[in-house]
Amino acid sequence: MTSMSPSTVLVFLDPAHPEGRLADSSVPQLMATDLGATRGDGVFESLLVLDGKLRKLPAHLARLATSARALELELSGEEPWRAAISTAVESYLEAHPGVDEFIVKLLVSRGVEGAGAPTEWVQASPAPALGKKQRVEGIDVVLLDRGYDSDLAERAPWLLLGAKTLSYAVNMAALRHAHSLGADDVIFTSADGRVLEGPTSTVLLAHREVHDDGSVTKRLITPQLDSGILPGTSQGALFTAAQAAGWELGYGPLEPEDLFDADAVWLISSIRLIAPVNHLDGKTIGSDPAVAAELTAELNQLFAGIE
Repeated sequence: MTSMSPSTVLVFLDPAHPEGRLADSSVPQLMATDLGATRGDGVFESLLVLDGKLRKLPAHLARLATSARALELELSGEEPWRAAISTAVESYLEAHPGVDEFIVKLLVSRGVEGAGAPTEWVQASPAPALGKKQRVEGIDVVLLDRGYDSDLAERAPWLLLGAKTLSYAVNMAALRHAHSLGADDVIFTSADGRVLEGPTSTVLLAHREVHDDGSVTKRLITPQLDSGILPGTSQGALFTAAQAAGWELGYGPLEPEDLFDADAVWLISSIRLIAPVNHLDGKTIGSDPAVAAELTAELNQLFAGIE
């Protein structure tokens, strides 16, 4: 077997290797002229392996294909992807016996300039410890203007606002700005005042109402999916589970005031999972910490059952 870096496993999709081609992550593997490196021209997905189980693989493969179509990228079929993913997961577990959580990324670039064929690979690597901490302790968030209105995606599909592309420079700049302000994360807003998404997450909020007869209504809400945001695989899976558990569901439109009025707000993603928002622009979210904790615990329980 090819010698591997102790922390990362790489598996390239290669017709000559039906199960994927293992590569040494401790030495360069990507050509300097690859358009993914020189232009950020490509797409990706990030998945979590938790307790040995790869979460939401069909949803991530479907979204990878949707993003690729938006960029007019020709992907290999689902079978080669599943085979390469299995090789990456098995190789990582072999190198790290007993590990309970790690990340699997699916990456596609347009390939070497002039070659006309994409570069496709799977990467398995450790999950950041910060994500686990933020699930438990929550996060402080700031609102940042993304600079365009909520109808732009429909008017200008070439901006790829609903695709998960490799071009993450703006998202990373937003996170650095939040950190400079002493915050952990960002919720983007549109120029017309709508709540959009986080740089790497989907926004959720909830209301809990106790009626005179003692019955309880719980409503889970996320921004409108046609507002130029990336459809969240975690949000979609959690909505399905929550609806089955009796929650009411809603899809915006949301304004910042809706976040401040909510009983609880979360940023949800495939890697960090459900992170409660403690403060937004310095203001405490939710009027009753006990209610927020109860809602968070219930959603965590629902989300834990998702595969």
